[in-house]
Amino acid sequence: PTECFLSQPEGKQESTVKAKRRKKKKISDILEKSAPKPGVPADLQNLLSRHFGENRSVIEIEELKLSDSCFLPANDLTHSFSSYLKEICPKWAKLRKNHKEKKSVVMLVICSSALRSLELIKSMTAFKGDCRVLKLFAKHIKIKEQINMLEKGVFHIGVGTPGRVKALVEQDGLCLNSTKYMILDWNWRDQKLRRMMDIPEV
Repeated sequence: PTECFLSQPEGKQESTVKAKRRKKKKISDILEKSAPKPGVPADLQNLLSRHFGENRSVIEIEELKLSDSCFLPANDLTHSFSSYLKEICPKWAKLRKNHKEKKSVVMLVICSSALRSLELIKSMTAFKGDCRVLKLFAKHIKIKEQINMLEKGVFHIGVGTPGRVKALVEQDGLCLNSTKYMILDWNWRDQKLRRMMDIPEV
């Protein structure tokens, strides 16, 4: 009888522990419930000041601030990627024709992964017209190949990941002087439901 008596509360304890474990929320559950919203200049400004706040002086942080005139309107989530680019860059055909510089691009699109880069390249067909697009990510492409391509040819749009773009700029493979537009793929989420800006390395 005592054994039966002891085994009953133990079973109850196990089941309550299991129930507690199931209830524990993951970050992906929280992110899943948060609906995407259009990015605003303040989002990027806050991110920069948070990131550099610890090791920069107040004056240096002030210098990092960009005026609102530097920002184009964000995609209000009703546009496709092509229609959004058409709206923010109505004179694209003229810009494309006038661009003759090597080692540079007119438009730089930054997103969190190589697969997402390919997805965006496919979805911008209605916008890009007769222009050359360069893939700026590490998957299956060596950095030397990208540097050689930038040195030899003229490219209008670069689509890639922050890590590879940074490496190309640091190695003097990519010059940003003639870049007119930088598009951040702000709201897209990966398999873990993280946005590009939620990844610590970025």
